[in-house]
Order: sequence, then C-alpha cells, then structure tokens
Amino acid sequence: MKILLCNDDGIHAPGIEALHEALAGIGDLHIVAPDTERSATGHAITIFDPIRTMPVEKDGRHFGTAVDGTPADCVKLAVSFLHKDNPPDLVVSGINFGSNTGISVLYSGTVSAASEAAVLGIPAIAFSLCTYDKPHWETAAYVATEIVKKYAEAPLAPGMLLNVNIPNIPLDKLKGMKASTMGCSRFIERFSEHRDPRGNRYYWLDGDLDLMDDNENADIRVIEAGYVSLTPIHIDLTAHHTMEEVRKWEMVY
Repeated sequence: MKILLCNDDGIHAPGIEALHEALAGIGDLHIVAPDTERSATGHAITIFDPIRTMPVEKDGRHFGTAVDGTPADCVKLAVSFLHKDNPPDLVVSGINFGSNTGISVLYSGTVSAASEAAVLGIPAIAFSLCTYDKPHWETAAYVATEIVKKYAEAPLAPGMLLNVNIPNIPLDKLKGMKASTMGCSRFIERFSEHRDPRGNRYYWLDGDLDLMDDNENADIRVIEAGYVSLTPIHIDLTAHHTMEEVRKWEMVY
C-alpha cells in the first residue's frame, strides 16, 4: 500500500515524524508536506504564485519533499504531478499538534489535506492529538497504526474521509475508540490591538471554543470521556434537511 503523508504543522514537526515511524511497517511511505507551519489555512490553494519544493533529508536519508504552499497544495501537487504515474492508495494527514474537533474542521489545514485527497478520489485520514502541551505522541502513534490497518481492510466510501482526534493521555488510560459526530461549536473571538514602532495599528487574534452541543457522541464530548473520536466527513455541504423550505422560493422565469 502506497501512503502519502502530509500535515499543516510543517515537514519538520514532531507529529509527522511520529506518524512516519508508526506507519513505516505498514506501507510504502512518501512525505509531501509544507516547508513550515501552515496551521489554520483551511482549504486554501496557491494560484497567483509559483509553488517551490525542496528535498528534505534526516539521518542522512531522504525524508520527504517540502513545499512552500498550503496542505491542500501539497496533496494536489503530489497526486496530480509528483506521483501522477503511481498515485497513493491512501493519504494520511497529521499527527496534528492540537485538536481538530467541531468547527475547527473548517479551519484546519490538517483536515483540508485529507479532504483534498477525498476530492481527488483517494481515501484519507486526518489525525490530531488534542493538546498544545506535553504531547503523548506514543498514544497518537499507536492509534494511527491501528486505524490505518483497519482502514486498509475496510475503507470508507469514495469521497469520504475519517477525522480522528486522540485524547492526550497515556496509552494505558485510553478507554477505546468511538464513532462521533462533528460537534456544533464556534469560536468566541478576541482581538488585541497594538502599535508598531511607527505608530501603525496591528492586531492579534485569540479566542475560546464555545461548544453548543450536549450530544454525548459529539467529537469533543467523546474526547473528554477518554475515547478516540472517529468522525466520517464528506464534502457535500448541502443542508439537505432544509431543501423543502428552500423549494418554496423556487421561481420560473
């Protein structure tokens, strides 16, 4: 099985190294990832600038290809050009440093790398470790190995991706894995205003996640309970449950 690895934390991030080490015995691994951190870039792609690449070596051996573009750029370039004669059987994105639950799915470059693969017709999985402090990479690596093995045996339908979020706890404390929904949430934004030495204003964005979902199967709740959350995602954003209401607006000219 040929597996393409990508992320949004950059090719030198510890998460992609942990993922590479964990999956080394499962398939033929190829890394095409951003040259530096591209977190929260969503599904942005580069169309007005050239995309440059550079080989990366680690421990004296080829590790992967660094791309000065977004995660979606990396997958597009890998599938449509760099590996077009032998495309990957699976795209795995991560392991992200920080959760990608709830509304974060829309902002996440990690998930967008996987969703770009799904758009291109290739099965994909996104892995995220839910912490920004003292990561248990061994737990995330174990989960990634188990999920990729299961996915290889029984992949989801075409056009789908699996969003996997892993609680940051020791492996012996992990309770298991559960199918989950994308939790209903939003960010409560906070901007702080500053001035540069020339008096020009600039702003820093910060905020907190507001979970508006009491469903025990919501991804964030599943993580809080000590389980890995497994959320199947597809690209169709149509609100099918409102179609009858919208049909009342139909007109013929």
